[in-house]
Amino acid sequence: MLFIKLFFESFRFAVHALKENILRTVLSLLGVTVGIFAIIAIFTLVDALNNGIQSSLSSFGNNVIYIGKWPFSFGNGNDYPWWKYYRRPNPDRSELKFIQENAKWVQSIAIYESKRGNTINYRSNSFEDGKIVGASYEYNKINAMPISEGRYFTQSEMSAGTPKAIIGSDVAQQLFPRGDGLGKIIKTKGTKFQIIGIFEKQGESFIPTPSNDDIIFIPYNALTKLYASKGRWISANLIAKGYDKDEDLGEILAELRGLLRIKRGLKPKEEDNFALNRTDAIVEFVNGITGSLKLAGGVIGLFSILVGGFSIANIMFVSVKERTSQIGIQKALGAKNYFILLQFLCESMFLSFFGGIGGLFLVSLLSLLSTETFVISLNFTNLIIGMLISGLIGIISGIAPAISAAKMDPVEAMRAA
Repeated sequence: MLFIKLFFESFRFAVHALKENILRTVLSLLGVTVGIFAIIAIFTLVDALNNGIQSSLSSFGNNVIYIGKWPFSFGNGNDYPWWKYYRRPNPDRSELKFIQENAKWVQSIAIYESKRGNTINYRSNSFEDGKIVGASYEYNKINAMPISEGRYFTQSEMSAGTPKAIIGSDVAQQLFPRGDGLGKIIKTKGTKFQIIGIFEKQGESFIPTPSNDDIIFIPYNALTKLYASKGRWISANLIAKGYDKDEDLGEILAELRGLLRIKRGLKPKEEDNFALNRTDAIVEFVNGITGSLKLAGGVIGLFSILVGGFSIANIMFVSVKERTSQIGIQKALGAKNYFILLQFLCESMFLSFFGGIGGLFLVSLLSLLSTETFVISLNFTNLIIGMLISGLIGIISGIAPAISAAKMDPVEAMRAA
């Protein structure tokens, strides 16, 4: 009961302080509002950035290792020795077969390659700058490739390099506006392919990632035939998926490294001539950047909140002075020191909460700036963080005025009237 009484009485005094001099109070709380806005806005924007990146990276698949000659590089700048990586051999089908036969920690593995800048034709309709992707059978077990119409390749179609294709939604819309693409024959680079499926539309992503919307997906053996007929050589990459029980992918990484070194005949002291890339390397790099952004936003917001805290403390000292006689009467009627202290402390917290709510309201307005790929929303965690910071500032700002009020002598306080 005491807490409920303190709660409502402190809330009433806080509202009274706001009404008594609205301009003074609002200006005093502005520091808390700006501080909470700066901190929570940074947290919210960083969360939106992380969510956008995570959503974009979902197209790469989970527990996936990319095997090639080029390592993923983030922030290395001029230190990236591209000339060394350029001389490395490309993965090939013999390495794919060797890993399939000997690996225990590889759930699925496939070989793939892509070529952009292709024109895809159907009668008088054409799709420019399409991407031809060739892959082996298990590719769809590693990367999410949802099909809206039709089906995926059979094992025999993949092995034989049958001239069949699955096309992206943008390609289908351009070539077949009426939506009757299944079974039709399209042509690219002088070769005909029969459409057996159409991928679901992915849409735009926050960061540039492989999309199924503009591709023509064919068997890897069909891709090699297509470019061999033009007298061109194609490179290749391997992609492997680990088991969920291998949480940090340590087992599959060690196994792939050992098998590739054996297959390529590398001596113990020779360095690897291949790269094993993980998509979580991108996430780790981004987390380093976003962590710095959060720290910077926190420091900026801290200074604003400190200013707001001093302003609230000033309001509370004024409130104590204005209510000195009232404090004396309360004490004369038997009010304990802790009651007076909690009364002013709660009032300070309420005032700080008002400032914090203003800052959180401004953060919520940032959602108006959301786009399809960058969705800004104030989540529950950041909301609670903002309110906790506001409450903490209220306690820190009100403790000194509350103690001074609690220590007043009732007789002297009543005389001050």
